[in-house]
Amino acid sequence: MKIKEIMQVLEAYAPLPYQESYDNAGLIFGDASWEVTNVLLTLDATEEVIDEAIARGCNLVVAHHPIVFGGLKKINGRSYVERVAIKAIKHDIAVYAAHTNLDNVRNGVCAQMADMLGLEQRRVLQPKSGLLKKLYTFVPQADVEKVREALFTAGAGHIGNYSECSFNAAGEGTFKGAAGTHPYVGTPGERHFEAEIKLEVIFPVYLESRILQALLASHPYEEVAYDVVTLDNAYQEVGSGLVGELPEPMDELEFLQWVKGQFRTGCVRYTPLRGRPVKKVALCGGAGSFLLKRAIAAGADAYISADFKYHEFFDADNQIVIADIGHFESEQFTVELFYHILTEKFRNFAPLKSTIKTNPVNYL
Repeated sequence: MKIKEIMQVLEAYAPLPYQESYDNAGLIFGDASWEVTNVLLTLDATEEVIDEAIARGCNLVVAHHPIVFGGLKKINGRSYVERVAIKAIKHDIAVYAAHTNLDNVRNGVCAQMADMLGLEQRRVLQPKSGLLKKLYTFVPQADVEKVREALFTAGAGHIGNYSECSFNAAGEGTFKGAAGTHPYVGTPGERHFEAEIKLEVIFPVYLESRILQALLASHPYEEVAYDVVTLDNAYQEVGSGLVGELPEPMDELEFLQWVKGQFRTGCVRYTPLRGRPVKKVALCGGAGSFLLKRAIAAGADAYISADFKYHEFFDADNQIVIADIGHFESEQFTVELFYHILTEKFRNFAPLKSTIKTNPVNYL
């Protein structure tokens, strides 16, 4: 197995175009054409983790956090990032990161958190826009089902929980082939009228190449007429945070104590209690203060995330209970998610989970 095969599986689950603009997800060190000896899964690709990969015979480390966020102007070992780079390159260790792209998919990091709480009726808290396109094409009536099926197979036609979505409008197309053409219908040099179906399907941007290949391969015309339009629609399956409901309401303090245990955290920082049961819960892995207003607007009783600053706690304003459980604690189950993704695809392959606790924060 080559590293690129691992990458393909991870990126089918969490496409790179879904990452935030500041992020650096993807293959950071190494060559995608290398044969894989084994894979080590971790939250952070620290120097200790690289040592562990060497000791356990792994030449690929899959991490949640990219070890390199910005450009490195010098690599001389003066920082932990530079030391990781030197050691990984010296020992032919590839490092791959799936970060905000894995955060932003509905079944990603936030879903792991929601699973820990048994949340039901989940939806993305802040869906992203600009990630959808629409294809318009014109197909002879007798061939439209073949083309539609090819587009669906390529991944088009998904809207929320519905698949195989398309719109079809009957009309009449005209064309005249020049000398040397071989039209599917009609005669070169003569204007032809053909009963056609205008077929419309929606698709995520990262599938555009695959969708167009499917269109051109299945369409009977020598020259295929089509339009691709970028949509501003919010993509309900992709975005930041999740909101859902507990099976049963819980007392606020009981809820916070339960959350502390579920996420194995040494400390939960929280805002004043409101004296109301907790039923609807919003959450976001990692630094999630930017979603507080969204959580309030969604009617959440509690918001679980991390890295809130002192003054940001005031923004709860008795409208919601903030529970800051710690950055590492909110994302620690990402290793389990990586393991599930890879073993689900490669049934006879067993990636290794790092034994290094990379959390730089300690509690007394």
